[in-house]
Amino acid sequence: MTTVLIVDDQPLQRFGFRMLLESQDDMSVVGEASNGSEAIRMTAELHPDVALMDIRMPGLDGIEATRRIVSSGNRTRVLILTTFDLDEYAYAGLRAGASGFLIKDAQPEELLAGIRAVATGDAVVAPSLTRRLLDAYAEHLPTPGPETAPGQDPRLTSLTDREREILTVVGQGWTNTEISTRLHLAESTVKTHVSRILAKTGSRDRIQAVILAYDTRLVEPS
Repeated sequence: MTTVLIVDDQPLQRFGFRMLLESQDDMSVVGEASNGSEAIRMTAELHPDVALMDIRMPGLDGIEATRRIVSSGNRTRVLILTTFDLDEYAYAGLRAGASGFLIKDAQPEELLAGIRAVATGDAVVAPSLTRRLLDAYAEHLPTPGPETAPGQDPRLTSLTDREREILTVVGQGWTNTEISTRLHLAESTVKTHVSRILAKTGSRDRIQAVILAYDTRLVEPS
């Protein structure tokens, strides 16, 4: 059973989400929050698997709430909901530690699949969309000093050459299937490499690995 906390300042929106989620045999809504402060408190109390997080809310917004939930070490994963697929707030949410984002007008089955994916530790943003999002807001990425050559960031020192290669193409938006085909590796081997990359770099999920690839300049914005 996947437990979900719904965070949105619109009562009708929360009601719609609750109706959809509670129609599923494998999902349970454990609470509703109308702002970021409530979301933080209820996450600490209820430990839901997933927080379905709106961005624009009065008081503490969804970005700061996501940042605090993630930094607290809580096991809850955050799925950001946004109005536009290239909304800069969605980018900020990913930087804050969200496991992905969906558009509010997504089909019901897309939302359900996204929640299930996040609950199991996967990212829910399509790799190509992640690349497009990061390219659009590349100016928000930190600028490394001149002494740091591309790919020489200390966070990459524990990676093998193959893992560095795979992190690079993950950052370029390749799926596991594409990596498997183009690099002539079994897909199970690719998954193992990705898991090791996440563990070695301390990345929560694939999206954070993509951000790392940009931060360390393994991948340059197009």
